[in-house]
Amino acid sequence: MSRILVVEDERPMLRALGAHLQARGYEVDLVESGEAALSRAAAGSHDAAIVDLGLPGMDGIEVVHGLRGWTSIPIIVVSARDQEAMKILAFDAGADDYVTKPFGMRELLARLSVVLRRATAGGELLPIVDTPDFRIDLGMKRATDSAGDEIRLTPTQWHLLEILVRNPDRLVTQRNVLEEVWGPSYVNQTNYVRQFMAQLRRKFEPRPARPRYFLTEPGMGVRFVPDPEFDDDLVTEQIGRRAQG
Repeated sequence: MSRILVVEDERPMLRALGAHLQARGYEVDLVESGEAALSRAAAGSHDAAIVDLGLPGMDGIEVVHGLRGWTSIPIIVVSARDQEAMKILAFDAGADDYVTKPFGMRELLARLSVVLRRATAGGELLPIVDTPDFRIDLGMKRATDSAGDEIRLTPTQWHLLEILVRNPDRLVTQRNVLEEVWGPSYVNQTNYVRQFMAQLRRKFEPRPARPRYFLTEPGMGVRFVPDPEFDDDLVTEQIGRRAQG
């Protein structure tokens, strides 16, 4: 039985969430502040968290950051704020999904089921990708640069990276990425794909302005190329830097 941490300062909403989750067979921990959420999360074992953004004191974004400090459980943010910038901020903090208030309880429960299913899926051989510039091990959920230092990624960045790594040299359409990473209601938010691809490039590409591995085909989709063509200019630049050092 999955155990869900619910963080919501509006008591009627908190009680409603608790009742619906319990009716679906979930164990539920209900808290009304960010500080209480982190304390309860540290003391217990949870399978997912539902976090409201508009909390007193520590806000929901800080709670998501705090949870991500020690756990990879799925986090669903709920908020009356529907601004695009706020959604991106939540995803960057480590949220796995974002549901705008008012929402239908069936929609929230369906989204919870999806993130739990993703988190528990396993049993398959996950790929390892080695390049001259980085190594990605999806099974261990770990990426390192050419020096062996860890490349830290948010859960949303990992999800996008996994889709691309599982489909090497194949065009993944923007619609497919948006549906898989953010859900069907985000299929028109193509700026999400642009922003998160730019983030991956900054973390993995030797020269993000001239990507070799993470490519975008405008109006069509994105592609991961694990074995790009030899780049003479880049190698010359790297040799020159070594000589200067």
